[in-house]
Amino acid sequence: MTAAASPILSLRDIRKSYGPIQVLHGIDLDVHAGEVVALLGENGAGKSTVSNVISGTVLPSSGTMTWQGKPYAPANPRQAIDAGVGMIHQELLLLPHLSIAENVFVGRYPKKGGRIDRRTMAEEAARGLKRLGLDVSPNRLVQGLSTANQQLIEIAKALTLNAKLLILDEPTAALGGEETQKLFRQIASLREQGVGIIYISHRLEEIRQISDRIVVMRDGNKVQEFDSADIPVRTIVEAMVGRSLDRMFPALPTPSEETVLEIRGLKSGLGHFSDVNFKVRKGEIFGIAGLVGAGRTELVRAIAGADPISGGQVILNGRDITPKSPRDAIRNGIVLVPEDRKQQGLVTQHSIAQNIGYANFSKVARSGFVTNSRINQFANENIRKFGVKGRGSQNASELSGGNQQKVVIAKWLARDPKVVVLDEPTRGIDVGARSSIYEIIVGLAQEGVAVIVVSSDLEEVLGVSNRIMVMAAGRQTGILDHSQANDVSVMELATA
Repeated sequence: MTAAASPILSLRDIRKSYGPIQVLHGIDLDVHAGEVVALLGENGAGKSTVSNVISGTVLPSSGTMTWQGKPYAPANPRQAIDAGVGMIHQELLLLPHLSIAENVFVGRYPKKGGRIDRRTMAEEAARGLKRLGLDVSPNRLVQGLSTANQQLIEIAKALTLNAKLLILDEPTAALGGEETQKLFRQIASLREQGVGIIYISHRLEEIRQISDRIVVMRDGNKVQEFDSADIPVRTIVEAMVGRSLDRMFPALPTPSEETVLEIRGLKSGLGHFSDVNFKVRKGEIFGIAGLVGAGRTELVRAIAGADPISGGQVILNGRDITPKSPRDAIRNGIVLVPEDRKQQGLVTQHSIAQNIGYANFSKVARSGFVTNSRINQFANENIRKFGVKGRGSQNASELSGGNQQKVVIAKWLARDPKVVVLDEPTRGIDVGARSSIYEIIVGLAQEGVAVIVVSSDLEEVLGVSNRIMVMAAGRQTGILDHSQANDVSVMELATA
């Protein structure tokens, strides 16, 4: 690409309003062939709206676009795909009861003799999965796959489009380091082939690795553009949030010597892990790190009673409470904030107040009857306590990712648990909201709660943990104190 080359995509004065609310304010954006443009901003900045306009999901209120030098105004995603524009959405859009291959080619199945060519479909899907290092049969159902593997399928789906422009919205949010690097190699290959890429991510270090330019949005406006990605993270963050951030991670509290949770020889009933042993003290933040497929999520789901246990014990305050169901774990004081907040943590079409109330009937229905006034009063107390930007009557679907996560955390913390497990607590959440989530995590530890944090973001797990347990291929490979843990020591154990 040269400075004089014409862009393949141009946006001029793109505006979008929903009734009286304007969410995009005159956006100008150019993308050239063979370049990666990072589109950054906090949740609600307008990044996804811009992406949805380009991909035909949302119609702009005004403004113009050109694609490869010609007027471009897709009325739906099909028209955008046919033009050569593909998008990987932040929220997973897979159909669980179809096979991986069917999901990859949904809406554009290859035909032979007037019938779906399932052999070609499976072969092409397998080729896309192999490029990303995912070793699963293209004929198996999507249902039951981990969030990380579903994300890789979404990416494989986009890679089979042979698009000239790809929009990647938080593609690595559920991926570990190894999977992320495989994706980056595919992006580099696409760039060499002249594909233009719009890349949206809250992981700023990866933005510096792969981007040619950075465009920053705030409150529906394009506020800054950097001609290079070699920009200090602090400079990018301050452009995103419009203020100076003193520090990302709060100071860690010192835990007591009292053990709250002990895991002894735990073995997965589904074969995902075995012989896991560790203790979590009162007021300690215990991190769990490892590559995708290491068994981290499966381990904490077992501790929370969501997955079966075939051996070992879960000891709480010296008592064996090994749960057979989530109800068992919750009743004993262990709660899980799951990695997929929309599918597993919230009823998105119900209100914030209802979502908080569902986990706390013992508090909102003390006389045996549930009243809206009591639910609303209880929910509003917790909305204020955890800084949720929303009203109790709002549907959870209307909130940003960061505020949805705060609602999931709020509903469980309202139960005054002894152990809080957070699986990927800041997945798909912007820098400003991340900081407030970290404050909540540290605040829990300061109150004497035992906290377990699972994260694919190595900087995050290093920043918030007193100790870190590393897993690899279902095995526990080591436990590091905060003073011993760094990128190298964790990755050595993660690949052991």
